[in-house]
Amino acid sequence: MVGAGISGIGAGYFLQRDCPDRSYVILEGRERIGGTWDLFRYPGIRSDSDMYTLGYSFRPWTQAKAIADGPSILRYLDETARDHGIDRHIRHQHRVTGASWSTEDARWTVSVERGPDKEPVAFTCNFLFMCSGYYNYAAGYLPEFAGRDRFKGDIVHPQHWPQDLDYAGKRVVVIGSGATAVTLVPEMAKTAAHVTMLQRSPTYIVARPSEDGIANWLRAKLPGKLAYRLTRLKNISLGQFFYRLARRKPEKTKERLIQMVRDELGEDYDVATHFTPRYNPWDQRICLVPDADLFASIREGRASVVTDQIETFEEEGIRLKSGDLLPAEVIVTATGLDMQLMSGIPFTVDGVRVDPAKSLGYKAMMYSDIPNLASSFGYTNASWTLKSDLTAAYVARLLNTMKKRGMRQATPRIAGDVEPEPFLDFTSGYVQRGMDKFPKQGNRKPWRVHQNYALDLVALRWGGIDEGMEFSNPEPKTRAAA
Repeated sequence: MVGAGISGIGAGYFLQRDCPDRSYVILEGRERIGGTWDLFRYPGIRSDSDMYTLGYSFRPWTQAKAIADGPSILRYLDETARDHGIDRHIRHQHRVTGASWSTEDARWTVSVERGPDKEPVAFTCNFLFMCSGYYNYAAGYLPEFAGRDRFKGDIVHPQHWPQDLDYAGKRVVVIGSGATAVTLVPEMAKTAAHVTMLQRSPTYIVARPSEDGIANWLRAKLPGKLAYRLTRLKNISLGQFFYRLARRKPEKTKERLIQMVRDELGEDYDVATHFTPRYNPWDQRICLVPDADLFASIREGRASVVTDQIETFEEEGIRLKSGDLLPAEVIVTATGLDMQLMSGIPFTVDGVRVDPAKSLGYKAMMYSDIPNLASSFGYTNASWTLKSDLTAAYVARLLNTMKKRGMRQATPRIAGDVEPEPFLDFTSGYVQRGMDKFPKQGNRKPWRVHQNYALDLVALRWGGIDEGMEFSNPEPKTRAAA
């Protein structure tokens, strides 16, 4: 496995539980586990979904806050890996640089750079499970800003936050209006002179309590695991219900979401300009603000929102297309992620370079005509871990099927007419920029990406495993030579 974040640690658990006869190793390029939750260290870093669904199905979240801060999530991952012995299988500072499949040997050879000296080493495995996320860890997305070099202050990207950055008493501009921006603004506003969120266009933003009152009540009355399961079921069901409602009645949903913002900011605030998106709910991910902290910082005058476009950076701030100058001493470019499929590593099959982005995605986890390779990719309309748990359990199920049938190779194959479609039906900028790096989905199962937990639960836990899958037992190289 590659990657020791949420997906990799979960995959380790399911492999140990369901395939105890299999050996495994997790290759992690960084010095610590945690993935996203170790990489991002900007002020206020937190989950944008509740921990009863972002947490694992097998390990209860027991803290009072359902919307948790980054350090708490990292501790949860550390404890999970340690308590289940998964940490003993992790090899840190092992950066994967390529993978090559041999049909004769029925195995992958994974090329790795180990340690700070980048010592070249190789690992072999029968099955390769990529749990490395969906974006480039080395760099975030940063548009070209005219006049950038003229600005006299600090420019930082949240993906690489300098720990010594001092913004106390300074004027800050945060460029962007996604999950990172709405997290940064209220947190930085606690000590900055003023924080401005500069956006080209508005995003749907919903406030909800950081604590789940029902979950805390259940935990006080019931055994911990039962309380966690009930809360998880409640939150999954409510999330799916409201998502379907939003897609079925977008205008009504939009009206309600905007009214909720108006209730927070008052009738005199220009909600139409700053908090009324041009798209329908869930065409992009809806941003969550716990305890309405963003709206509180705006009401109290510590933060503000400007909806405009950037003309150029100047020495003292940002000149807008409207002609106004937005003064700043610190500029935070919360401009998004650079999407990347399976860490962007090169793959070869029997000596021929293959591009997974040109394949058809099988059950949103494997790739047409590429054997014994899976990757973990979460939901866009729900918590990442809901899908990564299902994916890991399915991979274990597939491995057990191969063992039972005496097969060493499982390859998704396209049969019949399948019309290719975009992998994700999402209009977010980072998704649209990166879609050419991802495979297509098909217009029918098992090539369809459902974005629906209930459908995936049935299909991946109990559905047929042969549909679209070719099982084979390649002739061993030594036997073929003899």
